[in-house]
Amino acid sequence: MRHLSTYGSGLALLLGLGLPVIAAPLDEALKPLPPVPELDAAKVELGRRLFNEPRLSVNNTLSCASCHRLESGGADNTPFSLGFDGKPVAINTPSVFNASLNFKQFWNGRVDTLEAQIEQVVISPVEMGSDWKTVVQNLTDLPLYQRAFSQAYPDGVTAANVQNALATYERTLLTPNSRFDQYLLGNTEILTTQEKYGYQRFKEYGCIACHQGINIGGNMFQKFGVMGDYFKARGNPVEADLGRYLLTKDEEDRHVFKVPSLRNVAVTAPYFHDASAKTLEEAVDVMFKYQLGRNPSGEDKDLIIQFLKTLTGEWAGKPL
Repeated sequence: MRHLSTYGSGLALLLGLGLPVIAAPLDEALKPLPPVPELDAAKVELGRRLFNEPRLSVNNTLSCASCHRLESGGADNTPFSLGFDGKPVAINTPSVFNASLNFKQFWNGRVDTLEAQIEQVVISPVEMGSDWKTVVQNLTDLPLYQRAFSQAYPDGVTAANVQNALATYERTLLTPNSRFDQYLLGNTEILTTQEKYGYQRFKEYGCIACHQGINIGGNMFQKFGVMGDYFKARGNPVEADLGRYLLTKDEEDRHVFKVPSLRNVAVTAPYFHDASAKTLEEAVDVMFKYQLGRNPSGEDKDLIIQFLKTLTGEWAGKPL
């Protein structure tokens, strides 16, 4: 295959595998993360404050950071985050890290931008439960926010400016410098031979057909259950399982979701929109059965999982 390169059988035998060593490919479907963009510092700082601001919720109890925990992968380590009323939401919280690189937002891809995503979360009756008139008034009442908004925006505190400041901050939440990114950039020694073979298996089995591009996913829609009826096997159907069908009412969109990014996947359990897979191993098993219709060896699954663990990046200069 084009991505195999033999460095000599002696080295391979020394590694105890008897296989050629895999070098970094020249033409790749996966790309390293871009640098963190240089954005207006005042807007970024304001967005950071707002991200941690519980006044965005109707009862001043819930902030963006409540469910998108930057210290634990940018998501929530529970199956379903709790809304402003303490009740669980209907769908697993995706990571905010690298979300700016997705082509759509939300599992069902119902909006195109981070600003639109923020607008909907604040007014969601099961998430923050507020309204934008109230949010703007709450922030305007605080001199700290009056000053911060006037410095960043000529028209001060508005709903559009709150959304823009938050989105500007979120665009800085990239997780560069994963070992796999370093590999793609030419450091061929950063991955173990097993991890390189995991990447090879990832491509050979067809995982890369959907998990591709800069975000290793997040750039297309796909049906959950291509090669089998996942939802019948799981049982207990709920409305959120319908995916894009809820928006389009097109039967072809039933159970269709945005393909999630695999970046930092090793630290963002549980998995899938329904949080049904508690471990990465369980998630890989489901993907093989219902998306690929394949029955890999235990060794191949282990190699792929080793590769997936190389996708964990850094935030604030530290590994996630």
